[in-house]
Amino acid sequence: MRILENVISDRGSRYAVSGADVSSVEDVKDFIKSLCRNKKFSKATHNSWAVLLSDGPLKNDDGEAGAGLVILRSLEREGLVGHVVCVTRWFGGRHLGGDRFRHMAEAVRIYLGTGA
Repeated sequence: MRILENVISDRGSRYAVSGADVSSVEDVKDFIKSLCRNKKFSKATHNSWAVLLSDGPLKNDDGEAGAGLVILRSLEREGLVGHVVCVTRWFGGRHLGGDRFRHMAEAVRIYLGTGA
């Protein structure tokens, strides 16, 4: 598991991005459970994730409507199969509107740029 913390900050909201190689739905569940064992991540407002598996794509918005799709589209563009990517957001008290999706896409770009 690789975690990049504090990759983006905007109006009090903070973002982290993490990921790991996976080969099944069970691996994805284990990854999310492992991430959320860290108290900081378990208390996050959203842990949105996506993965392309041989069985097809999976995504979870975790209450941030549309976030999983933003991550999934980034993975599809890169052709990255078998690697789950999770973007974590801690809400800072001010709504970001559409900027939150740009931040999610940028967090995934940062993650992939560090050698996923």
